[in-house]
Amino acid sequence: MALTAGVVGLPNVGKSTLFNAITQAGAESANYPFCTIDPNVGVVDVPDKRLQKLAELVQPQRVIPTSVQITDIAGLVKGASKGEGLGNQFLAHIREVDAILHVVRCFEDDNISHVSGKVDPAADIETIHLELVLADLDTVERRMDRLARQKKSGDPQAKIEYELLSRLQPELAEGRMARLVEWNEEELQLLKGLNLLTLKPILYVANIGEDEVAQADQNQHVQIVQKIAAQEEAEMVTVSAQVEAEIAELEGEEKELFIEELGLQQSGLDRLIAATYRLLGLITYFTAGEKEVRAWTIRKGTKAPQAASVIHTDFERGFIRAEVVGYQALVEAGSITEAREKGWLRLEGKEYVVADGDVITFRFNV
Repeated sequence: MALTAGVVGLPNVGKSTLFNAITQAGAESANYPFCTIDPNVGVVDVPDKRLQKLAELVQPQRVIPTSVQITDIAGLVKGASKGEGLGNQFLAHIREVDAILHVVRCFEDDNISHVSGKVDPAADIETIHLELVLADLDTVERRMDRLARQKKSGDPQAKIEYELLSRLQPELAEGRMARLVEWNEEELQLLKGLNLLTLKPILYVANIGEDEVAQADQNQHVQIVQKIAAQEEAEMVTVSAQVEAEIAELEGEEKELFIEELGLQQSGLDRLIAATYRLLGLITYFTAGEKEVRAWTIRKGTKAPQAASVIHTDFERGFIRAEVVGYQALVEAGSITEAREKGWLRLEGKEYVVADGDVITFRFNV
């Protein structure tokens, strides 16, 4: 599934270090602005303990996790919407992603320069917000100019869209992001056609110092980001990009012990990737057989035939039914056979909406 989240933020907040840790893709990281110019793209496995548990039950030949795509976008600066710091190019890269991971610097380090001379999460967030809003305001006003001409010719659709943008334009002019304005589903669909930057969902990533991992909540910068995220009803995760880079180099038991020594139940990256998955509106279903146990990605609300098409288009074209058992029920039963005998294995048709954690066998005929 070609959905992607873009990592954005001011220069020198730790974006590329975090991206490297997430994807181990080797994106260049350095202590000067605009180190990242062309966006780096990486695909990372989504951590899911359910997959391993299913593998223990089924004993397949292989286990295949699902994944999410992450794009590292160059640091924005004040004036980006006016072309400062290659701003137009960077904003165009943000338009291409489905969700935004906004990395905010919450660590003090005299050896790493800050673009504005001091660590100030609220000001940093405001800088990024303003540039996104101004870029959207320009998009909306240019679109309204075209619609005004079409409206005069009697185009009814142009009139509807013009009235919608007439509501949005003053909100953007006041510095408010489009996603924080109340829209109905029909209006949202119209707005999505404009690919507005401030309509994209945001996950705040508070990047803290190496020595603050166990007491992240005591970091005053983190508290500021938490407050802003709460006001926007946005999600937030706290990570140390430097620590996560170290964790990414470890494997197996050594990795688990290091995470435990840090006083964590799971790595910050695992939390970040899981949160990104939710941010994109994605869920996971599983297939489980002797050859493989596999996780599949679909959008929340997907019906069974369309979920089957993720495996192969023939599965949707020749869809007959889906044999479904929930993950928890299967674990409790101990096997598909036991789940069937207990009556927990259901037969679902074309209108069934797949739930997160469903274990499915598709029946089809082509």
